[in-house]
Formats: sequence, C-alpha cells, structure tokens
Amino acid sequence: MTKFFIFLISGLVTLPLLGTDWPQFRGPSRDNISTENGLLRSWPAGGPKVLWKTSVAQGYAGAAIKGGRVYLNDYNETKKEHLVRAISLADGKDVWQWSYPVEIRPNHAITRTVPAVGQNLVFSLDPKCRFHAIDIKTGKLVWQKNLVQEYKTTIPQWYAGQNPLLDGDRVILATGGDALIVAFDQATGNEIWRSQNPAKDLMSHASLMPTTIAGVKQYLYLTMNKVVGVAAADGQLLWSSPFIAKMAAVPTPIHVGNGRVFVTSGYEAGSTMYQVQKAASGWSAQKVYSLTSAQFNSETHTPILYQNHLFGVGSKTRGRFACLGLDGKVVWQSPVVSGDAEASKTFDLGGYLLADGMFFILDGRTGKLRLVEANTREYKELASAQLLEGEEVWAPLALSNGKLIIRDLNKMICLQVGR
Repeated sequence: MTKFFIFLISGLVTLPLLGTDWPQFRGPSRDNISTENGLLRSWPAGGPKVLWKTSVAQGYAGAAIKGGRVYLNDYNETKKEHLVRAISLADGKDVWQWSYPVEIRPNHAITRTVPAVGQNLVFSLDPKCRFHAIDIKTGKLVWQKNLVQEYKTTIPQWYAGQNPLLDGDRVILATGGDALIVAFDQATGNEIWRSQNPAKDLMSHASLMPTTIAGVKQYLYLTMNKVVGVAAADGQLLWSSPFIAKMAAVPTPIHVGNGRVFVTSGYEAGSTMYQVQKAASGWSAQKVYSLTSAQFNSETHTPILYQNHLFGVGSKTRGRFACLGLDGKVVWQSPVVSGDAEASKTFDLGGYLLADGMFFILDGRTGKLRLVEANTREYKELASAQLLEGEEVWAPLALSNGKLIIRDLNKMICLQVGR
C-alpha cells in the first residue's frame, strides 16, 4: 500500500499543469489576465516556436479559446460570407465553419469582434449587427437575432466592434436603439430583460464589464457621451455620468475597487476616475479627477488593473506602454530615444495581455511581440521577436494551455510560450 501511494503521488506530480480556457474577450474574468504559470521568461533569437499559421480576412478580430479549440469571427471576401470558424488549437486545422451571405466592404478592415463561447454554443456578433448562436460541436446555427430589425440598432461607424459578454446562463449585448442593454438566455435566445434607452444612445464599440459595487452586481458600459452602471438582475439603470468620447468609444470602463470606476477613450477624450456610491437617496457618480489625452488615454484597448495600478498603451504618448497609479499619476512609460527606433519601445495601438507576471505586448505598427516584466517600478523588457507584419496589428491576444494566439491584418499564428 505504501509503495502504491508513493507511486501515485509521484505520478501526479509529473503530470503537466492544466491550462485555462480563454472563452471570451479579455479572458474568463474579463480582466485580460491569465492565471497560467510556468511560462517562458526568455526566448531564442527567433522568438517562441510558431506552432501553426492560418490566413484570415483583413481585420482585427481576436480569438476565443475553449476545450482545445480556437473560435474566430472571419469573412470570405470571395464568396462575401461572414464566417465563424472553429480551429484546432493543437494543429491549426479547421474543425468546422459556419457562414451566411452578407456583403461587407472594407472600412478600416472588416472583422473586429471576439466570439464568446459558452457550454454548448458560440456567440458571434457580425460586422452588421446580426447576432448568431452556433452549436460548438456541430457548427450548426441554433438561433439568431437581427439587431437592426429587432432593436433598431444603428450599425456603428467602422462596423460593430462590441464583444458579447457571457454571465451565467445569459449572454449580454449593448444594442442601442430601442434598448440600451439586453440580456438573452443563452440556450434559446429569449430576451430576459432590456434596459430602457430614453436618450436613444447608439451602440458604441465598447464592450460590457461585469462588476459589483456597494453589494450590487452590475454591468459597466461606455456610450459616446456617458458611462453607465446597469443592474445585472433586471437591467435597471443604476447610475450614469457624462463622459464625452471623441470619434469612437472603444475601451471598457474598469472598476478599480471601492466604487471607483476608471474610464478612458482615444483622440482628445482623455480619462476620468469616478466615485460611484449608493445612498438612501439613490446612486451617484462623482468625478474624482480627469486626465488630458496628453497625460493618459487609450484609443483601442482597455487598460489592465494589476497591483493597484493601470497598465496600457497611450495613443497620445507615441504609443508608449505606461504604468498609471490610481491617483492619476504616471509612474513610468516605456522608453523613447530620439532618432533611435530600435532603442525606442513604442506600440502604436497594439494589443496586450498579462500572464505569469509578464505582459505580452504587440507593436501595432510593426508586428513585433515584446515580453515585459509586470512591475510598478520600471519598464523592464525580457524578450522580443518579430513575428507578424505591420501595419495595424491591433487585435486582442488570447492565451490557453501555454499557447498564445496573435494576428495581424491577414494572418493568425499560434505560439508556444509555455514549457
């Protein structure tokens, strides 16, 4: 018995650690942080091993990963069809494709959204605001919604860029039009609740963020002119506060703790921290401080909250990766050396994620991938490799089982970044 127990324990400790799925935009917890560990902290000269490549239609659509499959919104420009693809994480081969005809002309590329993968269905919002639920095993359509017809949604400039939110047995979208936000039953597509939209706010490119403030679960959302908190239970509008986005509202609001909500946007919008409170008289959201676009902003990606600091790429600081204290003060930025492009560490509008104490950051201009230590003291680069081709390498990243999925405008690749 003793020998058997020792054998059993020794066998267990030699098993590889199980990785985690990345089933929706910004990962399972919507924070863009992976819980995987044991990742490589240095790379050979050519970078991490490329496991596979696949061609994709021009765009910025990132991947979702679940159960050993990569799910991707794509487009067949020859047949003029929206595609949802299920791809083997192991070898990059398509397991199935689902498509339907829709003509989409390139407008700053075509694809933008990340599918959301539940237990039985994958949910896809196409560029022209048709919402599809597809069986993850068979690739067959289960239900669909035409948001333009059913909710009077206005297709955003540069097409839909919002990513569906999974929460329990629900999938939630901010439709705009006749409703601000709608919760659907995942299995049937039946509407569970809708938020009223008296101001007739349009769908923005921002996605929903779940959080709990003052003991009340809610969804944060950024329209073109305000930030809101909507009750997860019934869709009731709890609070709102003005925030004027410029040109497009893309990053998602973040609850940084103690009722403080950070909002940022591109162009000249800058950033604002709000204090959200619940009192006997109701909810309120008061501005704590604001930052100009020159101080800190993000045009495309939502900053990551880590160790009570926010990390992100600022578009008005020449694409420098920055660490921002919750007091609004910039702690550090990636270096820029005048006249020395190689020594300068800038990222344009590239995507990034955090895993095992390291940031994986893409240079949106060149396609170079950099590995940067996650700390609140300084910018410390651990490795870099030229893996994709610029320009506009803007898609979000995804990580599962030690495999990192990244893409440029026309190619998606899978990298082995775990041991």
